[in-house]
Amino acid sequence: MRIRPTCVAVEPRPDYCLLVTFDNGEKRLFDVKPHLDHPAYRELKIPTLFKTAKPAGLSIEWIHGQDVCPDELYNDSVPV
Repeated sequence: MRIRPTCVAVEPRPDYCLLVTFDNGEKRLFDVKPHLDHPAYRELKIPTLFKTAKPAGLSIEWIHGQDVCPDELYNDSVPV
């Protein structure tokens, strides 16, 4: 049994948030800003790289392999 919904679409926003659509129809905002000072995410401060976010498996990932834990993506996002 799956505990949380799965990402099916993601729209990077200019404020370093992601508008995420889940397979249950929910749309939620996930704020990436708190992660941008972590070494693995620093390059995502470059807007063109941040915009490469895409659905991947249960969550999302960027062009250079950065990703977000599926539980974190859902539980730490807010409904829109």
